[in-house]
Amino acid sequence: MAGRLEGKVAFITGAARGQGRAHAVRMAQEGADIIAVDICKQIDSVLIPLANPEDLAETADLVKNLDRRVFTAEVDTRDFDALKAAVDAGVEEFGRLDVIVANAGIGNGGQTLDKTSEGDWDDMIAVNLSGVWKTVKAGVPHIIEGGRGGSIILTSSVGGLKAYPHTGHYVAAKHGVVGLMRTFAVELGAQNIRVNSVHPTNVNTPLFMNEPTMRLFRPDLENPGPEDMKVVGQMMHTLPIGWVEPEDIANAVLFLASDEARFITGVTLPVDGGSCLK
Repeated sequence: MAGRLEGKVAFITGAARGQGRAHAVRMAQEGADIIAVDICKQIDSVLIPLANPEDLAETADLVKNLDRRVFTAEVDTRDFDALKAAVDAGVEEFGRLDVIVANAGIGNGGQTLDKTSEGDWDDMIAVNLSGVWKTVKAGVPHIIEGGRGGSIILTSSVGGLKAYPHTGHYVAAKHGVVGLMRTFAVELGAQNIRVNSVHPTNVNTPLFMNEPTMRLFRPDLENPGPEDMKVVGQMMHTLPIGWVEPEDIANAVLFLASDEARFITGVTLPVDGGSCLK
């Protein structure tokens, strides 16, 4: 079924690479024009290299190669004014907004909660929770103004449905995203705006496939690699997998954005290989 988002416009944060890029490409494949933003610089508490301007430009090229329009901006989701300016400019160019995907997120720390630094905590909550709220706050007036309804998808995590050790601040933020989703769903339902969350397990992106995460998964090894992580990853799932691909999450996001999900709102949708059953 082609053209599931034909004529629509989607606003995606964290779009320079990983899941955000996959969402942009998948939605463009189905006819959407894309407002793509990403911080494109480092956050001090994050040891993993974050996206850069070249990554965002590559996402834009991938969308253009699908004969769709794209508007890009380098924006920190902690900065509401910058977010609003970006989405306002994108809507001015494209004429409407139908879908918001609040995807941007970080990983930092790795300590137990009682040893987590205030800096790690503050950055985590600011990006992974407050940034999600600010993204919706910046974009939703345009969906309301359009009067056509719309769809908002918030990226949470399996860690938004259950706890893991050494990631308590992440778990707290991702649980908070569920609260945002449910409240937005109640508040925006009368305008025919649906709000749902997706809950990925491990995803094959730079935020998962990196040396600090490999060491967190396999502290027993001096130089762990992906195959070493897969052993632990498979133990986390019901299906025999260590992780999923960004496109697996993008397919779920596309479904929630499309009219196929026109009566689905307030739902926490795991894409987790059965991790929630463990």
